Amino acid sequence: MKFKYSAIAFSLIMGLSACGGSGSDDAAPIVPDDSFSFVATEMITNLTDEVIVDGYADLASKGEALFNATQSLINSTAQADLTAAQAAWKAARQPWEQGESHIFGLVDSLSIDPHLDSWPLNTTDLQTQLNSAVGFDADTIKGWNDDVQGFHTMEYLLFGDGVNNNTKAIAELTTREREYLVALAEVFRDYTKQLDDAWQISHNPQDANALPYAELLKQPGTSTNTIYSSQLAVIEELINGMIGIVDEVGNGKIADPFGDSMTTADTSKVESQYSWNSLTDFSNNIIGVRNVYQGEYTGSADKQGLIDFVAAANTALATRIGSEIDDAILKIQAIKGSSDMPFRQAILDVEGRKRVQVAVDALSKLQASLESDMLPLLSDWKAS
Repeated sequence: MKFKYSAIAFSLIMGLSACGGSGSDDAAPIVPDDSFSFVATEMITNLTDEVIVDGYADLASKGEALFNATQSLINSTAQADLTAAQAAWKAARQPWEQGESHIFGLVDSLSIDPHLDSWPLNTTDLQTQLNSAVGFDADTIKGWNDDVQGFHTMEYLLFGDGVNNNTKAIAELTTREREYLVALAEVFRDYTKQLDDAWQISHNPQDANALPYAELLKQPGTSTNTIYSSQLAVIEELINGMIGIVDEVGNGKIADPFGDSMTTADTSKVESQYSWNSLTDFSNNIIGVRNVYQGEYTGSADKQGLIDFVAAANTALATRIGSEIDDAILKIQAIKGSSDMPFRQAILDVEGRKRVQVAVDALSKLQASLESDMLPLLSDWKAS
């Protein structure tokens, strides 16, 4: 009897278990807690002041230097003066290209980006202006289309057409080209100063009470801040800024002129093709991404950047993204090969195209990490 009773009891237990008698299957599944905490105030303040504002102040300073350098060309016959103006153009290019990692806010709302950096250049209209009897002054040029002013119009006049070389003799500069250059540089200087002032003095010169744009970024969520409702909105803006320029370099600046094959490659789409400064531009774009990610310029003392935000959630991911940024910069710089080949020549060269593809792959890998691994961290962040 004892055995029989135990067998019945065992069957009953098994039956209850098979039928889910405990009710455990009705319980909600356990979701792992991936949330993390991070105090973002120091990071946002540092990125605003030490990376973004300092970058625009540097751009304004180099805009002034470029204007001064072009003034030296008016009556000069010295090749050194043209070389100095070319160097000033490249120097101004650096903070601008690095700043494209945070190309939001006033550079967009004030339309300063197209005023300064429209390309491809409209060489037909440019030549029409040079052939006309209209004088060149800053106010007149500000009313012209963006594709005959800014960086690349000055580049064309300073360096030549860039087809076979990126050099130009001072004797080749006509009087009209010199006058045009000075007026263009004056316009450029004015726009870069306007951008710097908007970040540091007032984001709306028409409103005496308007805060500097930097303060809007550093003080989100206040009653007077109509741009940023929270620190989360600021961090999202910063991450999307990084994603935007990585996408533009890989899928626009490089991929568009690269084409699907050598026969579809198009050098007319290469940015900075006249000065052969393209690869420096592209690497500076991603160095700008690194500046935002690390929170400081290369070689500067360690400050808080987005890497600290990512590390608070996942230290391995923080390290991996940093490595992918460095790798993308190195792969872009490697496109020149051992013969210092400019980008516009590399896309027409068999081995050069292999190096370009390697760089594109590195940029694609980085973009995927930023979009699929870094951006989703915002939903797990517990803001303090």
